[in-house]
Amino acid sequence: MMKDRPTTSSHDTAAGDHSPTDQATADSAQNARPTRSRATPRAIRRSLTLPAAAREFLRHPSPWMIATVFVAALAARLASGDWQPTDALAPLVILAAFPIIEWVIHVTVLHWRPRHLGPVTIDSELARKHREHHVDPRDIPLIFIPPKSLLLTIIALVAIALLGFPRTGLGLTFLLTITALGLLYEWTHYLIHTDYKPKHALYRAIWRNHRHHHYKNEHYWFTVTTSGTADRLLGTAPDPATTPTSPTARNLHSA
Repeated sequence: MMKDRPTTSSHDTAAGDHSPTDQATADSAQNARPTRSRATPRAIRRSLTLPAAAREFLRHPSPWMIATVFVAALAARLASGDWQPTDALAPLVILAAFPIIEWVIHVTVLHWRPRHLGPVTIDSELARKHREHHVDPRDIPLIFIPPKSLLLTIIALVAIALLGFPRTGLGLTFLLTITALGLLYEWTHYLIHTDYKPKHALYRAIWRNHRHHHYKNEHYWFTVTTSGTADRLLGTAPDPATTPTSPTARNLHSA
């Protein structure tokens, strides 16, 4: 790994910056890290700027893969014309449904428990890599969608866009919207796991929501790009202060 790339952290923040729920999550994360000697000074948390975070983000293949499809879809959509009211409605519907889609994928695909069918183990690359991500949320390459799985997903989405809609233009609108949200997902998920410190309430809520999932209890808080949406709707947004700390948050399915 390159020496100048940003490192990630669990819940380390500057002194005095914890809310009560931040502190509860930080306390649970501390159990997973080696204890420090009282005589050893606490390391100063390294600050990270957004430009530095963006430079690291662009070193990984998934943003480029998604961006390539986005640009191609945009060019094709502009070239095809045939704008209709449904081209405005479709992005709104997809945007409203995205937190639920994100929740379902996280629960059913990423947290898939390996199944055995005779000598065959049913276990996707996405699930395997996600388990590794939980073991070490600081490992930057594991934050991103694996390229092979992403390529298969892109092929499936392009097929849906071209074959699953009554108009080619509407299918391209769908593809354009999904790839834009895919870039948002990759950037948000990556940034949460860096040392970039939240500066605004909206991002702080999203940051805290996902940190609870990794360092408090992996059975809750499944959305990544939003907080208090699908998790609240589907019953996975409990009060962190009264939620027990899971012993398997860093080692999924080990119990």
